[in-house]
Amino acid sequence: MLLILSILLALGGCASQRELVSAAPSMQDRSAPVELADTPFFPDDALQCGPAALATVLGASQNGQHYNDLRGSDPATLAREVYTPGLGGSLQLELVAAARQRGFVPYALPPEADALFAELVAGRPVLVLQNLRLRTLPAWHYAVVIGADPVNETVILRSGTEKRLVMPAGKFMRTWDLAERWGLVLLRPGELPATLERERYFAAVAGVEAAGRHADAARAWRAALGPWPDDPVALFGHATASHLAGDLATAYDAYLALLLLEPGHAAALNNLANLLAGQGCRVAAHIMAQQALESATPDSAIAAAARETLQRLEADTVRGGTCELP
Repeated sequence: MLLILSILLALGGCASQRELVSAAPSMQDRSAPVELADTPFFPDDALQCGPAALATVLGASQNGQHYNDLRGSDPATLAREVYTPGLGGSLQLELVAAARQRGFVPYALPPEADALFAELVAGRPVLVLQNLRLRTLPAWHYAVVIGADPVNETVILRSGTEKRLVMPAGKFMRTWDLAERWGLVLLRPGELPATLERERYFAAVAGVEAAGRHADAARAWRAALGPWPDDPVALFGHATASHLAGDLATAYDAYLALLLLEPGHAAALNNLANLLAGQGCRVAAHIMAQQALESATPDSAIAAAARETLQRLEADTVRGGTCELP
C-alpha cells in the first residue's frame, strides 16, 4: 500500500484592526495605485457572484496562455459546479475544488490587509468574500479585488455588474471583516504566494494531491523546498507526489533525501519499498519494508501498510523485472 500525504488545517481567526492601504508595508512608498486593469470582467446580475468571481480569477491566472481549458471556466459552466440553488449561492469549498480541477493551487490568504495588497503588487487579483450587511443579518457577496490606491485610500473591485467599483478602504475592510477576511489567490503549480505561510501553503498543496493532480502537486511541493529545503513534510510530499505521477527517479532521490534526515521515517521507508519492488529490487524492498514496520507505531496505518507491503513481497505478487534503480 502506498501512503499518501494528508494534511488537515483549520484556518480561522479574524483581526479586528482596520488597516488602511497606505499603512500596508507592501503599499508604502507608492505614489500611484496598483491596478490589474487587464483582469477580465464577467458581469453578474443573477445572484451568481461566486461563479462570476471565480471565472474572473481563473481568466486572470491564464494570463493569455493556454494553461488549462478556459472554455470550462466561464460563469455558466462554473455555475453548474459551484452554485447551489437551495443556498442561493456558492460555498468557498466548492470554489476551491473547481479551481483545483482546473490545474491551480488555491491558496487561502492570511487574514491581513497587507497579504491581500501584496498579491496585487505581485500581479494576482484576489477573490474575496464580503458581508454587505450585518453579522446577524448577512448578505454574502463574492468579488475580486484588482487594485488599491494608497493616495485616495480606496480599493478597486470587479463586483456584480460593476467592472470597476472604487470603494473606500475603510468600507471594504468592514465588509471583509464581517466575512472573516476570507481571500483566495490562484497559483500555478510551482508558484509561491507573496505572503507565504507554511501551514497554509502545505494545506493548499495537500488539497491538490488529494484531488488526484499528482504532477501538479509534485511541482508545488518542489517549490516548497526553496524556502524549506529540509522540511520533512515537503520532502515527503514531493517524493510521494512524484512517485504517484510516475516520475520514479525524482521520487527515489526525494525519498533518499528525506531518509538521510530522518532514517526512521516509516512512511518514506514503506513507499521506497514499493518503488524498489516495482523496479524488481525485491531484496532491497524487503529490507525497506521491514525497517518501515519496525519504525512505525504499532497498530498505526503506516504499520498496516508496511505489513501489506511485506506480505505482497513474500507472496511474490509485486510486479517488476530485473532490478534497475531509477
